[in-house]
Amino acid sequence: MSDSDDLWLRLSTSLKGQASEAVWSAGLNKLHLVDFTDDELVLGVPNQIQLQRVTQRYLPFITEHARAVVGHDVRVSLTVADAVTAPPDAAASRDEPAASYAPSVDRPTRLDPRMTFDSFVPGPSNRLAFAAAQSVAETPGRAYNPLMIYGSSGLGKTHLLHAIGNYVHENYPDRRVLYVSTETFLNDFIRAIQTRTQLALHERYRENDVVLIDDIQFMEARGETFHEEIFHTYNALHGEGKQIVLTSDRSPRDLAGIQERFRSRLLQGLVTEIDRPDLETRIAILHAKSEAEGVILPADVAEWIAHRVRDNIRELEGSVTMLRAFANLRQEPITLELAKAHLTNLGHDQTALRPETVIAVVSEYFGLAAAEVRGSKRLRPLVHARHIAMYLIRELLDNYSYPMIAKIFDGRNHTTVISAVEKIKEQLPLNSELLGQINQLTKRLQGDLTSDVSAR
Repeated sequence: MSDSDDLWLRLSTSLKGQASEAVWSAGLNKLHLVDFTDDELVLGVPNQIQLQRVTQRYLPFITEHARAVVGHDVRVSLTVADAVTAPPDAAASRDEPAASYAPSVDRPTRLDPRMTFDSFVPGPSNRLAFAAAQSVAETPGRAYNPLMIYGSSGLGKTHLLHAIGNYVHENYPDRRVLYVSTETFLNDFIRAIQTRTQLALHERYRENDVVLIDDIQFMEARGETFHEEIFHTYNALHGEGKQIVLTSDRSPRDLAGIQERFRSRLLQGLVTEIDRPDLETRIAILHAKSEAEGVILPADVAEWIAHRVRDNIRELEGSVTMLRAFANLRQEPITLELAKAHLTNLGHDQTALRPETVIAVVSEYFGLAAAEVRGSKRLRPLVHARHIAMYLIRELLDNYSYPMIAKIFDGRNHTTVISAVEKIKEQLPLNSELLGQINQLTKRLQGDLTSDVSAR
């Protein structure tokens, strides 16, 4: 066995041992080694969908284990490439032989038992989605059907799908539950066409009482035949009172590549968004994860991580796993010094961002004086810049309430700030110029563009 094969065997075994069955089957079991140098590990995935899924969801997890196996920092990159041969002993480490095929619905439902309502941390950003998911689980097919949950990757959509499935399994053992990704649905559909077993596939999918479909944004690039299949499957399930829950990274209104009639069906149910968690919720997530893993996480460490990681719950939870590994390796407790030393690539460091910095960057961007943007003049360019500054302070800084922001802008009433922020939110989906301005300013404030305001 070569050194590369030995490394890949150890890494794949480590990933298999630490990942849940759902995570393993959702993409990690399809990885294979393409190339390895001292500072870079290149892994192959079978297609573009898997590339996007693994990159968005599991790359930090893979990188953590790769560093532990290699023994030093290593960068992990992914590429679309066919596996020439299976990894050593791969078949022995998986649930089925790699060469065999059976539609996913023939296997046990891929529900992660750790993803329950009890382990989900609700907060202002996800409370409606959490409550709707609970209602659906308690009364399948009656409360909200369909239920559509959308939001950026890593915010808890998949967790809620598994929580629904686990609750139904526990409380309604006579009801059949299917959790499936859009990619798996597509693969089963293609294989059924190739083997001329479409009717059997229809029956297998439609005999379930609760169908949970993850990441339907991947339907957009599919052909008309696949869209017909998903539409008729949906109609058959819904017509029989079967519960349907779907997730996406965007609202149905923004999924341009799906059939209009399917979009209208989705909009007939409840469509709810999961937004990024606020600071308090992020800290609560960290403490919940550390408690589940038996880790003592000091309050200052949790707050430091929560300030850096704003947009991804998986990264939050992964930071606890990484700290536990580093602390065990060094045989020392978790401290702020340990976190700062070993979590250098974690999130964005937002601790230096202040309201005056936001106002300065916005003022410079529009060629205005900061005092005028903070002031009360009603000239159109000033009002526009002022509203954007209020919006960015509210969005990018955790600890600033509407009344606090109002004080920054010459003591305005907080209702004025609410109106300004809501106005920007309403215009963003409709105004591409405004969207571009917000994106450029956000990148500058987060350090992605070189902009040294103080030096100008």
